[in-house]
Amino acid sequence: MRVHLTATAAAAVRRGHPWVYRDGIASAGGHPGHRGARAPRPAAAAAAASGEVVDLLAEGAPFLGRGLWDEGSPIAVRVFQRAQAPLDERAIAGRLERAFALRDGWFAGRDTTAYRLCNGEGDRVPSLVIDRYDRAAVVRLDGGALAPWLDRLLPHLARALGARGVRSIGLRAQGDAEGKKLAHLHGPPLPERLFVREMGVAMEVDLARGQKTGAFLDQRDNRARVRALAAGRRRVLNLFSYAGGFSVAAALGGAGRVTSVDSASAAHASAQRTFRENGVDPAAHEFVTADVFDFLEKARARGDRYDLVISDPPSFAPSERAKPRALGAYRRLHTAVARVLEPGGVLCAASCSSHITAEDFLATLDDATLERDDLRVRAIHGQPEDHPTLPAWWEGRYLKFVVLE
Repeated sequence: MRVHLTATAAAAVRRGHPWVYRDGIASAGGHPGHRGARAPRPAAAAAAASGEVVDLLAEGAPFLGRGLWDEGSPIAVRVFQRAQAPLDERAIAGRLERAFALRDGWFAGRDTTAYRLCNGEGDRVPSLVIDRYDRAAVVRLDGGALAPWLDRLLPHLARALGARGVRSIGLRAQGDAEGKKLAHLHGPPLPERLFVREMGVAMEVDLARGQKTGAFLDQRDNRARVRALAAGRRRVLNLFSYAGGFSVAAALGGAGRVTSVDSASAAHASAQRTFRENGVDPAAHEFVTADVFDFLEKARARGDRYDLVISDPPSFAPSERAKPRALGAYRRLHTAVARVLEPGGVLCAASCSSHITAEDFLATLDDATLERDDLRVRAIHGQPEDHPTLPAWWEGRYLKFVVLE
């Protein structure tokens, strides 16, 4: 199918943005390489199936790029290439191999056995994420554009990953009645849980029921930063602690006592197993099952103070429409956090929403919000190198990790 873009959408494709939204389509029809096969029709009437190869064009531009159609997503086309070369499984497999080879040089040792092998659009394989957990790999598809291709790509994946020691491949799926979100694709059955290593630190990963593909691998470097910041700290508070990655990092860094707060008690059980795997007695630390806002209010009333606080909430802004409400929630959270932060303490505040820019986020950490003027921005960090992005794809720069001291 040939898809005619609006001037705005065409300009974005020229810059290298990998998405075409439905409102960026002027009309659609015909077949790639067959101009005039039939008259273009409005995008709303286009009958292409998900996964169909489409050619992109615009006024004055007979060919802009080539991508895959997604019939059920607000993103109508995932743009794979600007060249007129064939877009087939061999072309996609070649891009995957290049992504894997790049990581070979970054994670050659055994200190880190969990990392992202392919970051979708950032590796120019739109909508496809692959995370490695030691001898297992988990695939996640964003939208339906690549779903019809998965069977054809699987032999390439099995061969390329097998050469790197990966034996089992699973697919992140809709949760079943037991909450399991993992389907088997290749190799021996995948374990529901396993331990991996991250810069030498053991970490339990719940492949079957965990968030994302099992763990938040994008915070790896920031967990190492927290480990360094925790040296000599008496009391550390980890909010929205989930499986305790920041908590165990702080404990290993030398923190006297780490308090982990999350609404899910099962997450604390995982964190405690990770503590034990690293030779740390969880009984020396505190695990609180509670709403974070409620916990902070009660901690302030008790006069509790912490000299290192990590706040890493789930996304408050899943859409652009939710952004104003999300900014209000961040301000309310950061005000409450600042009230329990000791003078001279360190605050690590994170946001994982692409709809919140770095400047937006910093505005929720200003003096008026924190009700104090003794903190300064020491550093602003994003996701690590195995989560690459593209210059024109601002949505890929979603992670903000701000260190204030």
